Amino acid sequence: MAITRRKFTRDFKLAAIEQIESGKSLARVARELEVHENTLRRWKQEYQRHPSAAFPGLGNAKTPPREAQLERKIGQMTLEIDFLKKALQAVEEQRLLENAGGGTRFTRRSKKK
Repeated sequence: MAITRRKFTRDFKLAAIEQIESGKSLARVARELEVHENTLRRWKQEYQRHPSAAFPGLGNAKTPPREAQLERKIGQMTLEIDFLKKALQAVEEQRLLENAGGGTRFTRRSKKK
């Protein structure tokens, strides 16, 4: 499978640079935006050299593919189903234990005077 090269818009790059300049660490911004730290350094240097001429291309904003979102949702739903199955099993076992006494249970009642 061929790896396609990602392209980012000028606005995306400027927003990343603003986050770095506002005090966020380079590593944190890189993790949040899923961009390598060296790429962010290069964008920052390019912007500092020529602010008005930096990033002339149009680029394509990175959007998460629909397939990945659906796979994530399937995983979450699977976990919920497994949890609910275990909870139902525990309730059923509890009912069996309560009914295993052989019918209705008698409790001691105080004698009427």
